[in-house]
Amino acid sequence: MTAAAAQSLYVLRNLIAKDFKVRYRNMSLGIFWSLVNPLVMMGVLTFVFTVIIPNEQQYFPLFVLMGLLPFNFFTLAWAMGTNSVIENTSLVKKVPFRRELLPVSVVLANSLHYFIQLGLLLLACGLVIGVSLNWLWLPVVVLLQLVFVCGMALGFSALDVYFRDMRYIVESTNLVLFWMVPIFYSFDSVSQQYAWIYELNPVAAVILLTRTVLLDGEPPNIGTLAKLAAVSILTLIAGTMVFQRIERNFSDYL
Repeated sequence: MTAAAAQSLYVLRNLIAKDFKVRYRNMSLGIFWSLVNPLVMMGVLTFVFTVIIPNEQQYFPLFVLMGLLPFNFFTLAWAMGTNSVIENTSLVKKVPFRRELLPVSVVLANSLHYFIQLGLLLLACGLVIGVSLNWLWLPVVVLLQLVFVCGMALGFSALDVYFRDMRYIVESTNLVLFWMVPIFYSFDSVSQQYAWIYELNPVAAVILLTRTVLLDGEPPNIGTLAKLAAVSILTLIAGTMVFQRIERNFSDYL
């Protein structure tokens, strides 16, 4: 490992640790708060769509969690990643380091919470549905999601330096996405003429693949997986290019 790579790894590790300490400072439950929100939302959606509006979806609480967990990770990591450069203005101005590490560290810090949530989801699925060898596909799906979110965070964090209302655009988009991805409804209920849009939407694709692997115990659709991989890699490349192009003028706008 080169000296530059070792330094970047050291900075990244410290940025992730800092995010953890700041987020859960003075909180009695600490990291367990990352489990409360999806469980509460799961309870609300389960009540609405099993009691008030009955449906025939089997294992509905687990079905909802398989949509909520990837969606919550994406929205939170994207929003926090977008704000990462602005919120570390003093660090950017005073300390020389690779600025790309700021949004990437935020995504990785949020991924630790995501992994804990997925671990509990796997435990619940094992107890209720049973274990399947096709669960081994889940790390591939999660890795592609991480690549996509890193690309989004890189691009939007750079744009946020120039356009401070970018964070509000992200928040509004996340609100729309809640209804536009199959969180509390199945992919099968989407009209065929719009199905291809859902498959190109990385957030929807991740949810679809997660349910295929965990709920159905089947291997993922290779076409959907390939589309997710292509969009994720292209997003990472585009986000990195935007960040590196804009970064040189950060000091003039911070």
